[in-house]
Amino acid sequence: TRESLSLVFNSSSRFGRLQKIKCAIAGKNLYMRFTCSTGDAMGMNMVSKGVQNVLDFLVNQFPDMDVLGISGNYCSDKKPAAVNWIEGRGKSVVCEAVIKEEVVHKVLKTNVAALVELNMLKNLTGSAIAGALGGFNAHASNIVSAVYIATGQDPAQNVESSHCITMMEAVNGGKDLHVSVSMPSIEVGTVGGGTQLASQSACLNLLGVKGASKEVPGANSRLLATIVAASVLAGELSLMSAIAAGQLVKSHMKYNRSSKDVTKLST
Repeated sequence: TRESLSLVFNSSSRFGRLQKIKCAIAGKNLYMRFTCSTGDAMGMNMVSKGVQNVLDFLVNQFPDMDVLGISGNYCSDKKPAAVNWIEGRGKSVVCEAVIKEEVVHKVLKTNVAALVELNMLKNLTGSAIAGALGGFNAHASNIVSAVYIATGQDPAQNVESSHCITMMEAVNGGKDLHVSVSMPSIEVGTVGGGTQLASQSACLNLLGVKGASKEVPGANSRLLATIVAASVLAGELSLMSAIAAGQLVKSHMKYNRSSKDVTKLST
C-alpha cells in the first residue's frame, strides 16, 4: 500500500516525505517517478536514499522482481523532457507584473502593442514552429544559469529549470503591459552541495535565504525559486524590449565588444 511505502521512504530522512508515485509501463518494465518534499534541500540525494529503501522493501515483498537501476530517466534529471514541463519538478512558480505605459515608453524605449505582438510571434509562434519543449521564452536560461552559479545550485539542472512560458498582454484599456513567466520545474536548494561554498553562501545570505528555515522547513528554497522566476521576468522584459526597439545588435556591440575600431587596426 502507499502508506507502507511512505513509511519506508520517510524513515530515511528527517525532512524527506513521500507525496506520490507516478508509474509508467513499457512491456515488462515498470518506471516509477517519486514525488517528495525535501525541506530546504534540492533533495536528489535525500530522494535517492528514500527510493533505495523502497526498492529494497519491494524486492523483499516480490522476490521475482529485478531492480535494474535506481534511476530510469523517468525523473527526468538534466535532460529536456515533457514530463517536467507538464508535471513539474522541484518548484513550480508563476511570476507576474503590470508595467505602466510610461515605464514602457521611457525605460524600455518601446510600446505595449509592439511587445505584445513580438511576444506572440517570437516566444509563442516562433517557438511552436521550432518544435520547442518548454522553450516559449526569450532567454530564461541565461538568467537561470547566472543565478544558479552565483548561489551554488547545480548548473546542469539549467536544462529543465529554464522551462518557461512568457506571456504578455495589454491591460487597463490597452495602456499598460501585463507580463508573466510560468516556470514549472525550478530545482533549487539553500542547504547542501554548492550552497556551502564561501562566495555562493554569501550570495544566499545577501538574498536572505541562506541555510534551512527553522520556522517553516522549505520556506527558504521556495523563496529562492521565486527570486529565480522574478529575475527571469526582468530579463525577459529587458531583452524583448531591446528587440522590439531594434536595439539588440547595437547594445551587444556597445557592452560585449572592444571599443577599438577594428577597421583602423593594421593587419
